[in-house]
Amino acid sequence: MSAPGHRLSSSARPGGGALVDQLAQDIQARIARGELRIGSRLRQESLAHDYGVSRTPIREALRKLQAGGVVVLVRHRGAIVQGQTPRQIREAYVVRAEVEGLAARLAADRAGAEDVSRLIDAEKLFRAAAEEFVAMAKSAGRDGLMRGGAWDEANNRFHDTLIDAAGNDRLSRTIRAFHRTLPRNLTWTALSDEPRLIEENVRQHEGIREAIERHDAAAARRRMIDHVGRAGELVAEWFERHDLGETPI
Repeated sequence: MSAPGHRLSSSARPGGGALVDQLAQDIQARIARGELRIGSRLRQESLAHDYGVSRTPIREALRKLQAGGVVVLVRHRGAIVQGQTPRQIREAYVVRAEVEGLAARLAADRAGAEDVSRLIDAEKLFRAAAEEFVAMAKSAGRDGLMRGGAWDEANNRFHDTLIDAAGNDRLSRTIRAFHRTLPRNLTWTALSDEPRLIEENVRQHEGIREAIERHDAAAARRRMIDHVGRAGELVAEWFERHDLGETPI
């Protein structure tokens, strides 16, 4: 059993690649939130205890994070949190926005009735998760609401459904590689500071889905580029506000 506050989704628990990916995403989100400070050492034993797993998937997760420039593995010292600068984040999101915009355009061109139905279902799930968070934040404040598990899962489902509808395996692999280095849950970290931003995110999903449903490829591409670009700017600004943009290594 993982330590309180660091539970993994049930789909990632059996092991293998899904577990490693989930660990890497969660560790990166903790770095983004400032729980794991830039320049600090990440001990495999401590992380394994936090998550209730063996050291093997922790070691693989740290290797993934090194490949993405999030940590650096130093001989005799282990993993050191490296982070990314706001400039690097903005540059990465510019590229990511273009490739996800292409996916939205292809989805609008080729999506059938079943694809649209799945996208509508994913949008409804996302809206429900966002509305639940906003209601809780307004009634009880944000204490204890830092983790956006339901929002993350619903957001992933919407984007993954769209990527599947695009029907391009090479493009899918490219986008998923971006998500390993800049997980979508970084967006949650930035959005959860302000419920209004969550509501704006819901409207953006709706606009993308509507464009795909009416097979307006140009609008679908433009709206996805705007959506991802906005997320990238929010993440970069969050890093700037929390002074997480420089690497003291």
